[in-house]
Amino acid sequence: MAGVAAAWAADLVPGRRARRSAPRTASWYSRAGNGLTAACALVGAAPDLDLVFHIHRTFTHSAGAVIFVGLCAAALAANAERPIARVALMCAGAYGSHLLLDWLAADSSSPFGLQVLWPFSDGWFISGWNVFPQTARRNFLTLAVVGQNLRAVAQEVAILGPLLVGLWVVRARALARTD
Repeated sequence: MAGVAAAWAADLVPGRRARRSAPRTASWYSRAGNGLTAACALVGAAPDLDLVFHIHRTFTHSAGAVIFVGLCAAALAANAERPIARVALMCAGAYGSHLLLDWLAADSSSPFGLQVLWPFSDGWFISGWNVFPQTARRNFLTLAVVGQNLRAVAQEVAILGPLLVGLWVVRARALARTD
């Protein structure tokens, strides 16, 4: 959800909108931004692929990774003849949103936080605000862990849902002005 919200917020930057607007009769998918919004949703979840390699919250959760994603998105946009800066900003914003949410989340696993300033610093940073509860990754099929993770998802939806709806409305109105 945060990846989509960041992408839609970045898409509100002024510029030529006619290319990305869809008529009111178009599907929700088309009106939401087609494949680019779907890609941003996946990009927003991508930092957690590091769980597979047991390097969670290290360089994949960093400014360096955000820059890398933005540069890769710019290269792909250039090859696809899409607006380079807009696509790069949307993808980097989607990826960076994951870092923001993790920084705002509770973390009881040492080392605490994430290496958000890598490669400039190898320090670990956490806000301490605990806006989002910690999710459990071990024994994730037990009833207690499933309940804990469902409560975390519900809280995330409660916080990000209204933001996403608001961005949808603002974006739809902004794009409607191009018709």
